[in-house]
Amino acid sequence: MSDTMSDADKIRNKRLAKLGNPTTARSGENGEQDAGSAEASTQISEQPSVSPGTPDPVEQVRQQQNIANAAANASSTSNPFSQLGIKPTNGEAPRIKISAARSGQTTPAKRPDSSSAGGLRTKSPMNARDSPAAWENRTLSGIFRLTLKEDLLQDSHGHDLHYVPSVKEDLEEQGAPVRFSTAVLDQAILQAASNLKDTTPLDYLLACWKRVSRQYRGMKSGSTEDPKYNILKETRRLCMSYCIFAVTEPDMFGQEPPASNPLMPHLLVDPEDDRGVCHEFLSEAVSRFQEDKSVKDALIGAIEELSRKLANMTMNDSFKPYVLALRNAVRYPAIVNAIVQSSLFLPQAIPAQAIEKNTLLGPFFQISPLQSEVTTNYFSSPKTRDKGYILNSQRALRMTLQTHQNDLNEIVNQFIRASADSRTKMLDWFALTANANHKRRAMQVDQKAVSSDGFMINVTICMDSLCEPFMDATFSKIDRIDVDYLRRDPRIDIREETKLNADQSASDRFYEQKVDGTSNFISEVFFLTLAVHHYGSEATNTKLEQLEKDLKHMEKQITKFELDRHQYLNNPRQLAAFEAALKKYKDQIDKGLSYKYSVQGVLLDELNQARSMQFMRYVIVWLLRIVAPQQNFPKQSLKLPLPEEQPEVFKCLPEYFLEDVVSNYKFIMRNMPQTITSTQGDELVMLCITFLRSSEYIKNPYLKSGLVTILFHGCWEVYGRSKGVLGDLLNSLPFATEHLLHALMKFYIEAENTGTHTQFFDKFNIRYEIFQIIKNIWSNTIYRERLSQEAKVNLDFFVRFVNLLLNDVTFVLDESLTAFGKIHNLQHDLEDPSHSLDEAARTEKEEALATAEGQAKSYMQLTNETVAMLKLFTEALAESFTMPEIVQRLADMLDYNLDAMVGPKSSNLKVPNAKQYGFEPIVLLSELVDVYLNLREKENFHLAVARDGRSYKPANFEKATTILRRVGGGLKSSDELAAWTTLGETFKKVKEADDQAEEDMGEVPDEFLDPLMFTLMEDPVFLPTSKISIDRSTIRSHLLSDPNDPFNRAPLNIEDVVPDTELKAKIQAFKAEKKGKKPIVGGEAMDRSFT
Repeated sequence: MSDTMSDADKIRNKRLAKLGNPTTARSGENGEQDAGSAEASTQISEQPSVSPGTPDPVEQVRQQQNIANAAANASSTSNPFSQLGIKPTNGEAPRIKISAARSGQTTPAKRPDSSSAGGLRTKSPMNARDSPAAWENRTLSGIFRLTLKEDLLQDSHGHDLHYVPSVKEDLEEQGAPVRFSTAVLDQAILQAASNLKDTTPLDYLLACWKRVSRQYRGMKSGSTEDPKYNILKETRRLCMSYCIFAVTEPDMFGQEPPASNPLMPHLLVDPEDDRGVCHEFLSEAVSRFQEDKSVKDALIGAIEELSRKLANMTMNDSFKPYVLALRNAVRYPAIVNAIVQSSLFLPQAIPAQAIEKNTLLGPFFQISPLQSEVTTNYFSSPKTRDKGYILNSQRALRMTLQTHQNDLNEIVNQFIRASADSRTKMLDWFALTANANHKRRAMQVDQKAVSSDGFMINVTICMDSLCEPFMDATFSKIDRIDVDYLRRDPRIDIREETKLNADQSASDRFYEQKVDGTSNFISEVFFLTLAVHHYGSEATNTKLEQLEKDLKHMEKQITKFELDRHQYLNNPRQLAAFEAALKKYKDQIDKGLSYKYSVQGVLLDELNQARSMQFMRYVIVWLLRIVAPQQNFPKQSLKLPLPEEQPEVFKCLPEYFLEDVVSNYKFIMRNMPQTITSTQGDELVMLCITFLRSSEYIKNPYLKSGLVTILFHGCWEVYGRSKGVLGDLLNSLPFATEHLLHALMKFYIEAENTGTHTQFFDKFNIRYEIFQIIKNIWSNTIYRERLSQEAKVNLDFFVRFVNLLLNDVTFVLDESLTAFGKIHNLQHDLEDPSHSLDEAARTEKEEALATAEGQAKSYMQLTNETVAMLKLFTEALAESFTMPEIVQRLADMLDYNLDAMVGPKSSNLKVPNAKQYGFEPIVLLSELVDVYLNLREKENFHLAVARDGRSYKPANFEKATTILRRVGGGLKSSDELAAWTTLGETFKKVKEADDQAEEDMGEVPDEFLDPLMFTLMEDPVFLPTSKISIDRSTIRSHLLSDPNDPFNRAPLNIEDVVPDTELKAKIQAFKAEKKGKKPIVGGEAMDRSFT
């Protein structure tokens, strides 16, 4: 060997030196031992003595360890390998001797052994013929499957043995017994591992490691000084060292450096397998991190390689070993701390779509049944699958995903618990997933620019799990959630988020005022979980809703395409192109349908949704504590209405803090209401009522309508609950019985003007849901009393509510009946053979018919609900519905619709199969009659009906009586029909008297007439901006629907009008004159004889 070492030799020498103490200069031919040999000799000498007839085992070991040949000594100064016991022999690979370390020398740390603390249990029995040297020879041969006999190729169990001739030659040259010992073990391992045929050095050495570890664990010696124990301990140390060399220095064994980390494949193997990486291996490797950086680099490199390989896999592939490998590795805090230092853990400036591929943890979180290849595997040919198949596939999908998510939860927990640094890095990684995915909540989402749904849902589930420890039923740790977290350099980015009730400039000013202090772990996790819910599972909920709409639209398009097929029948080329395009479109539908079923399967996981609802319950309580900081909720009951002065911290919260709660519970209510418990329902009901009652706290009308939707879905009948999952609470919870009705009425009024371009149609959807909630609670007398109280205490509020209710009834009834007239005429035109329609005209009429049918169905649903609500309210509060501001509009509406139902044009309402539109004419007529009867005792209602010059017709009352008697089907009793007949006669008499009074009045001066209604004013008031006088009841009724002066559109409140006392006196004088009476100065505003 050359005197000058190559760089590779220097590196190799350095690594080998770590395995043991370099041998000192030999004494020459006198056979004197070096220090390492002396130590080994001392250990051996403690073995039990043997019979005098046998050779001295200590002397034998000394002979084995005394490698002092002159050639080795002569070259020791120039050949560094000679210092390690390596002797070149006739062109063979150098032989390495790695002896035990001397005291005080730095060596790789050993795994702590439980036996060393308290001593080994019993001294292993020694067979009289089994000397320590023989036992050592047999044990090392069995562990490493070595032989010194050229003709011995297999052991007694049939295992192949590795012949190590150089070891035999050295022993023979030294005159030592030809047997294995720890003194020659390093040389034997190197030669055996360098001459493998069908396996790699690492495969061979890992199997040896398993065998030595098993034997090491099985030692029953009574003392750590037992030579057997020390031999196995040294053997185990050497084996581990060579395993590390096989990973980091493969050229030591004549191997080319591999393209990938050689340890990675072994992490995927079962730890109990000979090729697998077991717990003891990882423990020993971790113990060497401090002194040998290459061990840590090799292990972390293998984990990085696992991540890169997994990035190209789906749930269809064999992904489980990769996850288990990481799960096993992160049980060691030292490994976790090393992982978070990897450049792959938190790369800088990484785009959202790359997180799940190019971060270390990303590939583990991307595994999901929502990967495109997996959805089509679970739901192939989705249109042909029945409901049972779909449900079974979704259950199987959930089971697989639950197992994977449990593994992810365990991995995340290990990162959180390992150290403060790893906890910080783990939270930073979660923050990265949230902050990079803001575009997932855009109106139009580019799926290629954001993380996938499956990835984000897995992140959400893990964050929910992190919250579990502090989410107890008594909210004992709710105080730990720091409201000032967002003003302390938070991990989540909320700068561009819409705030609950603050504009951007106000929000910026608020968050510029930083708060000192450090945020605690609970606050960190709470706010991070809110963010990942928003960009994760709730974004997927929204996507699912849109996907369902898109699929319906695509199905309609397919139907239209199919109708065009005949155009291409005579042109094969065009027909083929048409068929190809149609197939491509159908494939897209199949793909979308498969994805829809998969998303539903993932989101309908009851366990995960229960955990999510528990978190949302904490969010609800936290929000209510912020808006009522002095009330110590939930320990004390919440008081409404909330203070007029809104807390600044609440106004500047991101809107999604509340939006996520609403979205989550809307999904639960629609799809799996049975999972909601009564305790969860309490806080949910309180949240909805609080922000509907104090709706000024929330800026977004759609967010407030979502609260109504939750209550609406909560009233749906489900199995075992006739009033729905929230119905019983709404009827029994004191907070609900006190505040719910006012809250619903208030938002019913607000819905008139939502400020959006779709507000006209939105208000009907909102009000329909409000009607359903009121119907659910109306059987409770407490709510009827509340309505009566509103009419007495909050008169203007109540009148405005009733006015809007009448507006709705008038509009939807008119639209419904108009639509039925169109349907009647269009069906007649299409079916009448005398009408010869060309194809274009027929198509046009068919489209118009479809539009009219859709409108009729939609409006009729609203009609049924509004009329039913009017019936309930007039039955309970007849007095309130006959107030001057309301009664004439109510009478006009009833007369108009009665005329439409039974008058001359009623025949136009006859359409085939009317029930498909929700139209039952006899039922609707019966309910209109009920409203009349509810008000039959009120004289001013009689007069209002009689004064309806447009629609009041006595014949209509007689016709209605005939219809109800003939086809009413018992909807009205004989007493009710008699009362109806009497009421009709009353209207006639009042009409005759009113006509006579008007005739007696004669010509009325124009200045006494109401400028809008053209009736004699009773209580004229002066409008301050337009300078016009108008009757108080008229302007009050107008302002209920329009808060502006009707003559110049200037803003106007009823409090702004000024009584026109001079005009009122003139009107009273005029009336008195006509009746032959003196003027009444300061008299009553109304003379009932003329009204």
